Amino acid sequence: MNRLEKGEQTVKDEKKDEYQKALTAFGEAVKAFRMEKHERAEELLTAFLEKHAAERELVDRARTYLKIIKERVGKPAERLTARNDEDYYLFGVYKMNMGDYEGAQKMLEKAREARPKDGRTHYLLAALACLTGDQEGSLDHLKKAVQLDKYYAILAQNEADFEPLREDKRFKAVTRAS
Repeated sequence: MNRLEKGEQTVKDEKKDEYQKALTAFGEAVKAFRMEKHERAEELLTAFLEKHAAERELVDRARTYLKIIKERVGKPAERLTARNDEDYYLFGVYKMNMGDYEGAQKMLEKAREARPKDGRTHYLLAALACLTGDQEGSLDHLKKAVQLDKYYAILAQNEADFEPLREDKRFKAVTRAS
């Protein structure tokens, strides 16, 4: 193989590597999209378009996904933004119901920081912790919620989200406080 052929092979290998990188980046964005993490997918797709503009086939697909995200979620300026602790709480409820537990955690923590003596936020954080397998965190937040309002002990006794704790002595002690 002469120098010219080696140079051509190197260029081909570099293009192949770039295509693999583009394919990987595009795959990550599509994965986020399929998990309905639209904000993350939008970030990844936008970064993909900036970095891999030469990959026309993938760029066209990326633009299609971005268009779908904008139709589903709205343009960034049109998206709802939390302006106060009540908004954080409500967004936390929404995200929790949508299965976005990480997003719900962030919103509810902001609501709790703004109003640390709000029993319903602690109650929801307790349910969320239980859903994510954090039984200790769940019991801590539930205890705080019940200390702030005995009503949450009654609610917890009938809440399906607390099923994994139902036989736990600590859960029974907290919910018996009513």
